[in-house]
This record gives sequence, C-alpha cells and structure tokens, in this order.
Amino acid sequence: MMKRITVANAIINSNNELQLELNSQDDLSGLKPSGQMLVDSEGLSFIYLLENDDAYTYISVPDTIWNTLKAVISDSLPVVVTNGREQLLLEQFQEELEYLIENIKGNSNYGEKMMNKVEAVFVN
Repeated sequence: MMKRITVANAIINSNNELQLELNSQDDLSGLKPSGQMLVDSEGLSFIYLLENDDAYTYISVPDTIWNTLKAVISDSLPVVVTNGREQLLLEQFQEELEYLIENIKGNSNYGEKMMNKVEAVFVN
C-alpha cells in the first residue's frame, strides 16, 4: 500500500536545514528515508520516498514551495521533514533533486508544464 503526504510549507530552520513541514496529523513513525525521488509531472511535484517494512510513503513537494527548495542546491542544505513531533533527515535529497532537474531541463517527456516550471524556477 502507498500513502501520499503533501508538504504544507518549507523553511530554513535554525539548524540551517531546509525543513519540509507536514500537517500535524501526518504520521512519520516507523518510516525511514529511501534516498530516492520521483517526479509527478501532472501534479507539478517532486516525490521523496519514505519506506517501512510494508509500503512506501510519498512525500510530495509541490511547485508552490520550489523557490524555497532552491536553497537546497545553492547552499547545499540538508533536508528534513517534520510533522511537529517527529523529524526525519531525507538522505540523498540534494543529489536526487539535482539529477531530476538535469533530466527535466529541455525534456518535454516530463510534460511541457513540468519542464517549463522546472526551468523557470531552477535554471539560471
């Protein structure tokens, strides 16, 4: 079974990490980072995979917070996800994000909207 959680907000916290904030009712217990990301072209989102013994949980990072997400690349910030009670370090986030951006640039196979949005936000 797969569960999807959407990031509500992103900030750079006092530990100089990019903090992806979830709603407080979203449960992170028992989950561990996979170090893998996917693309949701239709939803204009990057998806980070968390896993447990039975399933994946998709952490959806929508385009509405991509401007903040740029700091992960420009400042080499670690990325954590939190629901206010629990926090997980998302391993390989920067590397995966850079890889996906490089693949999406100029590649309409991801859809024109996704390609254009990625280029507008992440490409200088």
